[in-house]
Amino acid sequence: MMIMPVRFESNPHTAESNRFQGRNPDTPEQQQAAAASEFAGLRDVLEANGIRVVQFDDTEEPHTPDAIFPNNWVSFHADGTVVLYPMEAPNRRTERRQDIIESLSAEHGFQVRQIIDLSEHENNGHYLEGTGSLVLDRVNRIAYACLSSRTHLDALGDFAQRMDYNVVAFDAVDRDGTPIYHTNVLMNVGEELAVVCADAIPADEQRKAVWQSLEKTGHKVIPISFDQMNAFAGNMLELRSASGERVIAMSDQARQSLDETQIAAIEASAKIVSAPIDRIESSAGGSVRCMLAEIHLQQQD
Repeated sequence: MMIMPVRFESNPHTAESNRFQGRNPDTPEQQQAAAASEFAGLRDVLEANGIRVVQFDDTEEPHTPDAIFPNNWVSFHADGTVVLYPMEAPNRRTERRQDIIESLSAEHGFQVRQIIDLSEHENNGHYLEGTGSLVLDRVNRIAYACLSSRTHLDALGDFAQRMDYNVVAFDAVDRDGTPIYHTNVLMNVGEELAVVCADAIPADEQRKAVWQSLEKTGHKVIPISFDQMNAFAGNMLELRSASGERVIAMSDQARQSLDETQIAAIEASAKIVSAPIDRIESSAGGSVRCMLAEIHLQQQD
C-alpha cells in the first residue's frame, strides 16, 4: 500500500527526534511537487517489476505532511489482523484512516478479520510507530525494536502479547551518539537475508543478542556502515512479485552506497529494485521502506 502525497513537506513536529530530515531547503510547494514525482516513479518501478501496488491519495485536510509513510500507522497480517499504532507527533495521528481499511476489504478484496488499536497508548505518552519502530521477522514471529522517543516498552509489550511475537529490544545511536528514531533506519529482515548497522548498537550484549537472533533464525547477515545507514541502506524492504520472485526495494541513494560484495550478497537472495527519491529522503528523513505498508492480508474468495 502506498499513499500519494498531497501536502508533503518536512514536518516540524518530528524534526527533534529525526536527525535524517530537514536537509532540503526547498519551499513546501517545491517539496510537494518533487515528492509527488518521486512517489510516482517508485510506484511505477515497483509495478514494472511485478509488485501489486494499492494506492490511496492523501487528503488536503487535515494536513498530514508525513502521510507518504503509511507503515508508521498501520500493519497488515496474514491472519486478517490490522494493527493501528500510537504516534508521537500529534499531526501524524490523523494519518490513521478507517476509510482506507474499509476500502481494502470492500473494493480490493482483502480479508480483514479484526482490528487491534494500540493508539490508546498515546494517552500515556507511549508510542510505537508501526514497522518503523518494529522490524518484523514475520516467519519466526520476532520483533526487533530500538527504543527511542517513538518506541516505548509498554506499547511494544502490548503489541507482542496481542500478536504473539517475541521481542528483541535494544538501544541504537548514530555516529554522534544521538538515539536513532526508528529501527527500520538501521536494519531490515527478510526471509533469508538481514541487513543491520551493528555499529549503531553500542552495548556489546545487545549487539550480540541481535546478531545471534538473526543467525539462529538462519539469516545471512549483511553488515552496513554508519555512512551506508545515513544513505538509507538499512531502509529496504523484501517483497514478492506476482510471479513469486523475491524483490528487495530500496532507493537509488541506498543502492549506490552499497559495495559490490554487499550487492552480490543481496542479489543472491532477491532482485534489487530501486528508484530515485532523494528529495523525499532529504525533506522527511524516510526512504523506500517507510513508503510501503506491505499487505499480508489474504484475498477473499
